[in-house]
Amino acid sequence: MNSKAHLNQAIASHLIEMKADDKPDKEVLIFEKGDLGEDILTYKNLYEYSNKMARLFLSNGLAKGDTYAVFMRNHPEFVYAMLAGPVIGAIMVPIDPRSRGERLRFLLENSGAKVVIVSGELLSRLEAVLDNTPHIKLVSVAYRPEQEVPVSPNHPALNETLENNSWEIVPQQIMDVRQPMQIIYTSGTTGDPKGVMIRNNRFGLYNIATRLVWKYKPKDVLYTGLSLTHGNAQAVTLFPSLSTGTKAVISARFTKSRIWDICRKYGCTSFSLLGGMMAGIFNQPEQENDTDNPVKTVISAGTPASIWEDFEKRFDVNILEWYAAVEGGFAYKPPGKGPIGSFGKPLPGMMEFKVVDETDNPVPAGETGELIIRMTRGETKVDYHGLPDASSEKTRGGWLRTGDLVTKDADGWYFFQFRKGNELRRAGDFIQPDHIERVIGDHPDVSEACVYGIPAASGAPGESDLVAAVQALEGKTIDPKSIFDKCKKDLESNFIPSYLQIVAVIPKTISEKALDRVLKEDFSADGDDVYPFKDFK
Repeated sequence: MNSKAHLNQAIASHLIEMKADDKPDKEVLIFEKGDLGEDILTYKNLYEYSNKMARLFLSNGLAKGDTYAVFMRNHPEFVYAMLAGPVIGAIMVPIDPRSRGERLRFLLENSGAKVVIVSGELLSRLEAVLDNTPHIKLVSVAYRPEQEVPVSPNHPALNETLENNSWEIVPQQIMDVRQPMQIIYTSGTTGDPKGVMIRNNRFGLYNIATRLVWKYKPKDVLYTGLSLTHGNAQAVTLFPSLSTGTKAVISARFTKSRIWDICRKYGCTSFSLLGGMMAGIFNQPEQENDTDNPVKTVISAGTPASIWEDFEKRFDVNILEWYAAVEGGFAYKPPGKGPIGSFGKPLPGMMEFKVVDETDNPVPAGETGELIIRMTRGETKVDYHGLPDASSEKTRGGWLRTGDLVTKDADGWYFFQFRKGNELRRAGDFIQPDHIERVIGDHPDVSEACVYGIPAASGAPGESDLVAAVQALEGKTIDPKSIFDKCKKDLESNFIPSYLQIVAVIPKTISEKALDRVLKEDFSADGDDVYPFKDFK
C-alpha cells in the first residue's frame, strides 16, 4: 500500500512531502546572494525545515485557523514558513518587507497574528510597533549570515529550530483544499488594506496556469527578484517551481543592474516583472552583450507599450503579458499574439469578462468601463478577513468588481487604463495619497500637502509618478531635504514622492477639497519650485 495515498498534491505541504519521498535530492530553489554565494534547497530540505517550523508553531500554541505573520525579504525561511502553515491549518500573513510604522502595526493587529517570523534585518522595524500587540505570543528571528545582524536577547533565534537534528515529525493535519492558507492584504486604495483569504486550492489554480499559460519545460530555469509576499512571485515563479520541479533562482530583492548577469550565471530562461521595473531595466546603459543571455520569455504585468517591441529586440526576448488580482481574475497575451499594449484575454472556459458602465450596462468596444469578472464554473466569491459586508459588495450580483477601468477592442483584447476612483498605481502598488499626505503633514514646517499623480516617466500603462504639493506654515520655510528625509524614515520606498512642489497655497474647491487639477497644470519637472527626489537620495 502507498503510504502517501492519503496526501493531496493540490495542498502545498502535501505535495512537498510527496516530492521529498520521491525525489529527495532534487534541487528546486536557489536563493542567490551575489558575491556571498547561494542557498540551494532540495525537496528534502523543504520538507524537513518546514516540518520543524510546524512543530515550532504547535509548541507555541498555534492551531488550525490561527494566523502567523512572515516579515522578511526573499530568504529560504520565507518558504519554510509558508509550507509549515498548511501542515497544521494555520494561516500565513505575508507582510511586504518595505512595510513600517502604522501600516505594519495595522497588518499585525488586523490579522491577529499569534506568531511572527522575522529576518534579523527587519527586527528593529518590528520591535518599533510591538507595543499594543498583546496577541503576539512568539517572535522568532531568522538570522542570515550575510546580514551580520547582532542576535537579540529578546527573541528566540529561528536558526536554533532549523538546526535541530532531532524533532518530532508533525503529520499532515489538513485534508480540505478549502482551508485558508494565506491572508494577502490589498494596498488599501480606498481605506485600510483588506486581507484576502487565499485557500489551499489556489495552489491548484496556479498549477493550471503553469500548464496552460507559462508552459515551462523541464529544462527551464526561472528567476524572480519580486517579493515572495506578492501574488506575482508566487504565481509565476515559486509555486510552479515547487509543483513541477522546474528550478527557480530567487534574489532577496529586485535588481535592475544585476538581472542579466544573474540570468547568465544560472542559465535562467524566464523571469517575471511588473511593468515599471521593465522600464528601469531598459533605461540601463546599453551593453554589447545585451542579446547574449539565455532568457527566452519575460512574463510581465504592465509592460509600457512605448518600449515593448524595443525591449524584445534589444534583449532578444519575447514578452508574455498577463493580468490578475489577488481577489481573482486572470488574463494573458501570449508572445507574438494580439496588439501591443494589451494585457490579453481571459482563460477560456474558466471565467467571463465584461466591461460595464456605472449601471452595469456593457460599454461599446473602445470605450472605458469597469472590468467585472465571474467564474463560469463554481461560485464567484471573495472572502475579506473580518469584513463580510465588503466581501458581499465585492461580488455583488455574482460578478467580481475589480475596480480597474479598462477598454476592450473589437477583437476582444483588453487594455488597462487606470484604477477606479482617485487612487494611483506605481510599480504595481496602488497608492493611497492621504497616507503620504499625513506623513508629510506631520512635518513641523508643513501646513498642508496634496499628493497627486502625473504620467509615469517609465511609460508603464496606468502608472504614475508621485508629486507632493506642499504649503508651508505661516512664517516657516520648506526645506525639501528635510521633507524627503522624513519620507524616507516614515514611508515605504515605493510611496516616497518623485517630486516636491512648493506652493504658496494649495488651491481648494468650495467644499475645501484640494484642486489637484490646478496643481497639475502648474507643475513642471524643471520648475523653480519643484524638487526631484533623485537629487536628495
